[in-house]
Amino acid sequence: MALSEQYLTEDVHPIDIVEHIAEFNDWEFDRIADDQIAMAVEGQWRTYSITLAWSGGDETLRMICTFEMEPPVERLPALYEGLNAVNDQCWAGAFSYWAEPKLMVYKYGLVLAGGNIASPEQIDTMISAAVMSAERYYPAFQLMVYTDKSVKDALQIAIAEAYGRA
Repeated sequence: MALSEQYLTEDVHPIDIVEHIAEFNDWEFDRIADDQIAMAVEGQWRTYSITLAWSGGDETLRMICTFEMEPPVERLPALYEGLNAVNDQCWAGAFSYWAEPKLMVYKYGLVLAGGNIASPEQIDTMISAAVMSAERYYPAFQLMVYTDKSVKDALQIAIAEAYGRA
C-alpha cells in the first residue's frame, strides 16, 4: 500500500502526516505544537535533528535538518566557500551555517499555495533528501573545517553518491 492511500479521502494536516511517517520509521519525535514537529533521524555519520513546521499564512511546509559543527574561527572562510560550492550542487534545499548555536543547517520549503495538500510521499522524500544530503556532504564539511585540505579537494569525497554497501 502506498503511503498516501489512507489519506485519499481525508483533509489531513501536513504535520499529522509527518507524525505518521515518524511513527512508521520508529523515529524519536516530539509534537511541539499543532503545526510543528521535531524528530531525531539516525544516519550513518550521526543523528540529525529534523524539524518540520507548517505555515498557513504562506502555505509552506518548512523543514530544517541540523547537526552540530564547531569549526575553528580561522577555517570559517573555507567553510563558507564550501557552502557555496555545495549549494551549487543541491537542487532541493540548501545548506547554511548558524554560528551562534554552532549548527550546520539544511533547509527546504515545500510551497503548497492554492490549498494544495502535501502527500506522504512528498514529505517522506523531503526528509529523505535532507538526510541523504547531510550524509553526502558531512565528510566534506569535516575535511573543510578540520584539515588543511582545499574546498575542491574536500568536495571530491562527495562528488558521487554511494550506492549499496561494501
